[in-house]
Amino acid sequence: MERLRIATRKSPLALWQSEHVADALRARHPGLHVELVPLSTRGDEILDRSLAAIGGKGLFLKELEIAMQAGDADCAVHSLKDVPMTLEPGFAMPAILLRSDHADAFVSDSAASIDALPQGARVGTSSLRRQAQLRARRPDLDIRDLRGNVNTRLAKLDAGDYDAIVLACAGLLRLGLASRIRARLDAPDWLPAPAQGAIAVECRDDAPMIHTLLAALDDAPTRRCVEAERAMNRALHGSCHVPVAAYARLEGDRLLLDGLVGSAADGRTVRASGEGAPAEREALGSTVAARLLELGAGAFLPG
Repeated sequence: MERLRIATRKSPLALWQSEHVADALRARHPGLHVELVPLSTRGDEILDRSLAAIGGKGLFLKELEIAMQAGDADCAVHSLKDVPMTLEPGFAMPAILLRSDHADAFVSDSAASIDALPQGARVGTSSLRRQAQLRARRPDLDIRDLRGNVNTRLAKLDAGDYDAIVLACAGLLRLGLASRIRARLDAPDWLPAPAQGAIAVECRDDAPMIHTLLAALDDAPTRRCVEAERAMNRALHGSCHVPVAAYARLEGDRLLLDGLVGSAADGRTVRASGEGAPAEREALGSTVAARLLELGAGAFLPG
C-alpha cells in the first residue's frame, strides 16, 4: 500500500492529533504517503447545546465513519474519550497510541486553584463528569455550559465570561498551551473521563492491510489501561448523559482501576476501586462497575 488517507475533524486539536498519527506512520513505514481528509461533524457544528442534548459523543465520529464506508478515507483519528463504548458494526480500532497526560486542567486568569475561587465564581464546562466533581468539591460555584474547541473556550474565559474553566491537560499540551494550566486535577482526588489523553485510530474491519499498518502504532500498556476504563463505563452503560469517571494504571504486574459515578445536579458521588491482572482488564472493569452499583451508583444512571 502506497497511500493512506486519514479522516479527521477540522478543529486545531483534531488536526494536531491526526498529523501526529501521520508522522508516526511515516516514521514506521518509510515510503508510505499519508494525507489528511478534514471533515466537519455535527458534534463540531452544534455548539449551542450540550452533547447529551444533541445525541452524544458519537456525533464526532459519524461523518468520519461514513467517509471510510464510502471509500473516501482509509482510517480516522479520534480522542479515545470521545469514542462510544461500543464501535459501530464493521469498524475496528487497531491502534491506541501512547497516552498523554490523563488529567484535567484547571484554567483561570484570576485563581490558582478550585479552592482559591471566590464564593459563587462562574466555572465553565459542559462535561457532566466535571460538573459532578466540581459540585462535590465546591457546591457554591456557578457552573455554566461551555462548548467549542480549545481556543474558543480559552477566548471565552479571557473575555470574562467565566472565572475559570476546566479542560483536558492533553489538549492544552498538544496545542502548546501548557502555560494556561494553573493546576492539574489528578487522580485519586479527581478522576478523568475513561481513556482521556489517549489517541485511537479506527478503520474498517475488512481492511487487513490497513490493520497491519496501524497496529505498528499500538501501545500495549496504554491499551490495557484504557480498555479497563472503557469496560467499566460499558458495564454502567455510560455516555455523555452520565457523569462517569475512571482511571487505570499499571503497577508491576497488576492493573489498578479507580471509578466514580456522580450527580451533576448536586455533587453526590460514589467511588470504587479494584485491581487485577492486565490480561483480565475487561473483567476488572466489570467488577468495579458492579461495586459502584452496590454503593448506589444506580441512582445517578438513566433508568
